[in-house]
Formats: sequence, C-alpha cells, structure tokens
Amino acid sequence: MTVTMTDPYASRTERGAAIVSRQEPVVYDTPVGSCPLAAGQLQEYEENGFLLLPDLFSAQEVQALLGEVEAMSVDPAILEREEAVVEKGSKAVRSIFRVHELSPLIARLVRDPRVLDVARQILGSEVYVHQSRANLKPGFKGKEFYWHSDFETWHVEDGMPQMRALSCSVLLTDNNACNGPLMLVPGSHRQFVSCEGVTPDKHYKESLRKQEYGVPDPISLRLLVDKGGIEAITAKAGSVIFFDCNTMHGSASNISPWPRANVFTVYNSMENCVQDPKYGLDPRPEHVATRGRFPVLEPLQGRLLDGQG
Repeated sequence: MTVTMTDPYASRTERGAAIVSRQEPVVYDTPVGSCPLAAGQLQEYEENGFLLLPDLFSAQEVQALLGEVEAMSVDPAILEREEAVVEKGSKAVRSIFRVHELSPLIARLVRDPRVLDVARQILGSEVYVHQSRANLKPGFKGKEFYWHSDFETWHVEDGMPQMRALSCSVLLTDNNACNGPLMLVPGSHRQFVSCEGVTPDKHYKESLRKQEYGVPDPISLRLLVDKGGIEAITAKAGSVIFFDCNTMHGSASNISPWPRANVFTVYNSMENCVQDPKYGLDPRPEHVATRGRFPVLEPLQGRLLDGQG
C-alpha cells in the first residue's frame, strides 16, 4: 500500500511500526464556555493526557443513569439493534452505542455543563458528539479492552484529521483495583504509534468486541510505558475521567464479582470534523462515528434530572 508523506499519522501500512511526535496542541488557548478547569488542572491534563474529576455527579444522578443503562442492556428492542455489542462467546452486553440518541437522559448528560464545558475549554472550540456508548463490564464476564490510542482508529477508519478530540467517561459504578479499571499511560498522548497490519473490510464488527488491528506493537508500548508508567484509575461512582484522543489506554478483564459501568462520550471539535477514511476504507456506520448532519452541542439548561420521575 503506497502512502503519501503528507499524512504525519499514517498507520497500518507497509512501513511498519513507528513512533511519531504529536503535531497539535493538547490544550487550546481559545476556550469556549464557562471554563470550569483551574490552571493546575489544565496543566495536569496537558502533561499526563488525562484528568480525573472526583464526585462530579451526585448519588441520585448516578442511580438514575445506571438504571437507564441497565434497562437498555436488557431491552429486547435495543438488543436487536446493531448498536448493541455483546462479548465474544457469550450474550453479555459489552457496549451500547449512540446512547445519547437512544436515551433522553443521556442526551441531557452529554450537554451537562459539568462535562461539556470541560471539553469546550480543553479543545478551544464548539464541539459535537463523535461517538457515545455505554460500556458494561459485568462481574466474572467482562472482557478486556486491549491497549490502543483511540485517535489511531478514528484517523484511519473514520478520517479524523487531527488530535483535537477527547473522551469523557462518567463512572456509574465504583472503579476499584479488581474490576478492570481504565489504565492509562501518562505522557503517551505526545507520541503517535503507527501500527502494523492492513485493516480488514468492516473491521468495526470485530474490533468493537476485540481489537486486533490498530493496536501498538510490544516494543513501542514498552517504550511508552518505560517513560510514563501505567496509572490505573480507581474512583467512586459519579467521578469523571477526561482523556486525550491519543492517550494510550486499555483495561483488564473483570474476574471480580463487582460490575463496572460507564457512559463514554467522545467530544470532537467542530473544526476537526471527519473526512474520508484512509486507504479507501468504507466509512463506519453512523452509530460508531458521526459523519452526517449533526448539531453543535448547546449547554443544558437546568439540572440533569429535571423532568425525571
């Protein structure tokens, strides 16, 4: 496969694995919205590539959100949709995509200023939802998410031009050392790992259950970890993790009896809308990567649970 040198983030090509320096800022100096983060928090995000905000949502809000996700995970009308992804070898629900369109409550959540304005402040622009999903890692059954940079997939398979997006994970259960918490490599967001292999057609159908292409080679991963280490995020339900689109991350299987669940939203800058996928790949479906018409996210007016029974 011939690759032009105009793309600094070429990946899954004949050139093999490589580590390339990031070209874009991590934090932009044109903040939008209420700017809830203090200077020290912005510096922590810029240095590490992630930030934990403990106890951002109340116990009542978490209970309502978790109840919504649990109800969706057993709803036959949801389970028959392509948005519902089950684990390999079982019927345990792994993820439900496009939850901000399937659930009015989660539609309010992604617009809540406590999360939306953090995204707008860091990315320095108005934003939209590139992807949303509920992640479920049930006790004894929840499988791992192998090490990866989200941007590598979004760049190759979705055509996202630049590293101007972030992920927001709202924890709906306690994340402890035993139930497969999110693990991140501090500082890894400053290096792009070009991965080996050629992307199969309709790769998303398998990668959403177990990713085998677009994962770092062991040598590159070891170099990143030797420099930055690994930080496992343990926090109470209601806490929120924000992490850069290029931060290397993953999580282990959950062999504990304690389930893990979160609502995961990808905020992308309106100045970074996706283009054509790389190398002639077909676009992934809309429930995985927003591509058609979409609105700028406006901050929620009122409280998250207004109108809830």
